[in-house]
Amino acid sequence: MRTSLQVIILWLTIPALVWAQEAADEQPFELSVVTDRSEALYSANDPVEFIITLTENGKPVPNAEVDYTLSNDGQELSRGKATVVEGQATVTGTLPAPGFLRCRLSFEVGEGSEPIRALGAAGLDPLQIKPSMPVPDDFDEFWAKQKAKLAAVPMKPELSEVEVSDPEVVAYELKIDCLKSMAPVSAFYARPKNAKPKSHPAMLRVHGAGVYSSSKREALQGAQLGILTVDLNAHGVPNEKEWAYYVELNETLLHGYSHRGREDRESSYFLGMYLRLVRALDFLAAQPEWDGEVLIVKGVSQGGAQAIAAAGLDSRVSMFGAGVPALCNQPGPISGWPWLVDRRNGVTNPELLKSARYFDAVNFATRTQAEAVLSVGFIDVVCPPTSVYMAYNSLRGKKQMVNEPLMGHASPKGIKDIFTGIFLEHAERVKSSD
Repeated sequence: MRTSLQVIILWLTIPALVWAQEAADEQPFELSVVTDRSEALYSANDPVEFIITLTENGKPVPNAEVDYTLSNDGQELSRGKATVVEGQATVTGTLPAPGFLRCRLSFEVGEGSEPIRALGAAGLDPLQIKPSMPVPDDFDEFWAKQKAKLAAVPMKPELSEVEVSDPEVVAYELKIDCLKSMAPVSAFYARPKNAKPKSHPAMLRVHGAGVYSSSKREALQGAQLGILTVDLNAHGVPNEKEWAYYVELNETLLHGYSHRGREDRESSYFLGMYLRLVRALDFLAAQPEWDGEVLIVKGVSQGGAQAIAAAGLDSRVSMFGAGVPALCNQPGPISGWPWLVDRRNGVTNPELLKSARYFDAVNFATRTQAEAVLSVGFIDVVCPPTSVYMAYNSLRGKKQMVNEPLMGHASPKGIKDIFTGIFLEHAERVKSSD
C-alpha cells in the first residue's frame, strides 16, 4: 500500500487543504510513504517505521536525500533528512501518548521546479485520545434556551411540489421559517409516493462547507430507498439557481461565513446553522409517514459536524453518520476546520475560545445516545484524525469508525456505500425489534 504523489488543492475559497495526485506525465518523480503496518495502528511508545519510496519514470532513484518532518498531527516534533538508496529509505518515530504521528516528506527535484511531497501517518492508541477541554458548565442550558426560542416560532412549512423522474416518488421544495434574525430552512424533501402512515424511516442529509444548492437528486435517492429524506441547504439560501449565483454569494454575502460572529456564542454563524437542523428534524418528525423510531442524520466535513450536533441537540435522532467531521476540538491546537480560535504568537484569544466551545462537535458527541458511524483519514490536514477521535471517543452509544490510513479530507464512494449499508441495517433492525 502506498500514497500517490500529492499536491495541495484549494477548492473555491474554502480554507481547506486536500492532498491529491499530480498527473504522472507532468512529473517523472514519484514520492510515497507508508507505515510498516498496513492498518497504521500502534500503541503509545511503539516505534513507527515510515517506509519511503522514490522513483523516476517508474525506476528506483539510486541515491538521493528526502527532507522529512515528524509531528504530532501537525505539531512539529523533529526534522531531518532521509537517505534514499535504490529508491528506498526509512524514518522511525513514536509518540509517548495517544495521538497521530505524521511524517511529511519533501524532495527537491531541481532548480526552478516545485518540490514533490508526500504524507503518511500512524495512529497510536487513538481510542485513548481525550478531549482537550471539558464541556462548558452551561452548555445544555444555553442550547435549551436557543431551542425554546425556535419552538416559539410556528413551523408552517411551505411545500412546493417539484418534478422528478421516478413516478414512485414525490418531491417538494421546502421552506420553513426560523428565528427572524436567521435564515430559514431551505431544502428538498422527498418520500415514497404512496407511503402509509407510520411506515417509513426518515433521514436528514446535511452539507459540507461551501455555498451551493440543496440536492433534489440526493433527496430522491433517499426516497427510492424507502426513506423520508430532507436534503438541507446549510445556509438557507434559494435552491437550483445558476452556479454563478452561488459563486457570487460565496465571494460576497457569505464570504468567510464560518468566522462570522465568532466572538460571541449569540452571534456565531453556526448558531443559525445548528438551529436549522432542529427545525428540519421537527419537520421530519411531524410527517405522518414517519415510523416514529428511525431518524438518521448524515453528512461529511461541515456536514459531519452538523450530524453530530443534530444528534446532540435532538434525542429523537436514532443514528447518524459523520464523514471526516469538522468543528472537532476547536479549543485545542490540533483542531478541525474552521479553526474558530486564533492562536497568534502562541496566545489564545479568550473570547473566541469561550464562544467556540458551544459549537464544538466533541461537546455535542457527549450528549447523544444515538448509534453512530464515523470515518477518518489519517493524513487529513483539514480535519485532523486526532480531533475526529476526540469526538468518536466521547460518544456514548453503539458506534463504529471507518479508518482510512491513506486518505486525506475525502468522502469516496466506498465509504458512502458503507454508511448507507449501516443506515439500512439500523432501520431494518429497529423495525424487526418491534
